[in-house]
Amino acid sequence: MNVDLYERIWMWGAAVIVAVFLVAIGVSTFAYAVRPPSHVETIDPSAVMQDPRFATPGVTTAADGSVHVTMVAMTFAFLPNEVHVPVGKPVTFRITSMDVTHGFEIAGTNANTMVVPGYVSQFTYTFTTPGERLVVCNEYCGTGHHTMQGKVIVDPAPGAAPASAAVPAAAPAEVAR
Repeated sequence: MNVDLYERIWMWGAAVIVAVFLVAIGVSTFAYAVRPPSHVETIDPSAVMQDPRFATPGVTTAADGSVHVTMVAMTFAFLPNEVHVPVGKPVTFRITSMDVTHGFEIAGTNANTMVVPGYVSQFTYTFTTPGERLVVCNEYCGTGHHTMQGKVIVDPAPGAAPASAAVPAAAPAEVAR
């Protein structure tokens, strides 16, 4: 069987590309611990507020210092609409939906999840700077979708200087001659 030189080049090129893709998947899986979400926890969407896991949404701090935020997404609102979390500590968000599929994205971060009725979405994020973050629904959920927003307020560490006092005014730079 005689295979033309250009066909052999294209076949080897395609094989190399496939090998590079497989190596990239392996590296991201094992070296960087990138895995698909596997936290599968279900809930009855018609009884979310009666379920003890979501009966009192809000922020709780466990005895070991871990911070948990429990939220419910519903027609054009997050419950609670505003949460305060500490800076520098891992915060675990647990969110579910009572009605339709919603999104949960904390703007300016990579904290993002899809909130599907009947399932509990969970992720952990560590905020590195204090301030106010906007939470938006990034999955179309109906005619009032554009009004669905909330806030995550990242409180500074106890004893830390306020953000305005943390950075002193810089003196004008001198020009080297």
